[in-house]
Amino acid sequence: MLRLEGLSKTYKTGDAALTNVSLEIPKGQFVGLIGPSGAGKSTLIRCINRLVEPTSGKVLLGEVDLAQIGKSDLRRQRRRIGMIFQEYALVERLTVMENVLSGRLGYVPFWRSFLRRYPGADVARAFQLLDRVGLMHQADKRADALSGGQRQRVGIARALAQEPELLLVDEPTASLDPKTSRQIMRLLTEICEERGLPAIVNIHDVPLAQQFMQRIVGLRAGQVVFDGPPAELSETVLTTIYGEEDWHAMRQGDEEQKSAEADARDRMAALAR
Repeated sequence: MLRLEGLSKTYKTGDAALTNVSLEIPKGQFVGLIGPSGAGKSTLIRCINRLVEPTSGKVLLGEVDLAQIGKSDLRRQRRRIGMIFQEYALVERLTVMENVLSGRLGYVPFWRSFLRRYPGADVARAFQLLDRVGLMHQADKRADALSGGQRQRVGIARALAQEPELLLVDEPTASLDPKTSRQIMRLLTEICEERGLPAIVNIHDVPLAQQFMQRIVGLRAGQVVFDGPPAELSETVLTTIYGEEDWHAMRQGDEEQKSAEADARDRMAALAR
């Protein structure tokens, strides 16, 4: 379980990125973090694993307050947190397998990682993970030869190689087309359900969040202004989070997009017959 208590971040300029954020994420819950640009979504995720240092508050992963521990302890505790990035953060010149095995860097001696001589159990586990994300056949391909969706799948497998207790996911679909976005979100939800993993997903696509998330947390100006199930994300609530917008038109456009995708699949199936 993850618990945030009064988490705040104020930069040296005096700008408050987060103000008194308190949340509890139980085991296995898939949580979407939404809000306008500059609302503090990415800052919140990065404060949890201390890529950004919180100004005050607690970040409790189990019984450990990640906000208070020293650097050596932090390195050990970060093994418990899998991070999946918008821009994938892969080493382009390495193979898919080598990128997945980099998720074990916190567990192996430096000489093993430098020589790329990982224990056999780690290699076997990496193959299992590649199979789970549908990339077994790409194990020896360089990362820079993959599509965006494939790169994100490698990032997911790498995070899982850490055997984490929590997943932090920063805009996993921002660079992907609508069909691939849904595939990635479906994969993430399935994996979290299988492993009982809690996850916080920073996501800018509101319809996608409503489709896949168990719970939505809305941020505005660094403060939580909504916390509840997707079904309660009404136009009034969306206006509170984002400001005035024609939400009916937005949803209608999303439905038209889905219909266009279905028509395209039907045409491809007809051509294949």
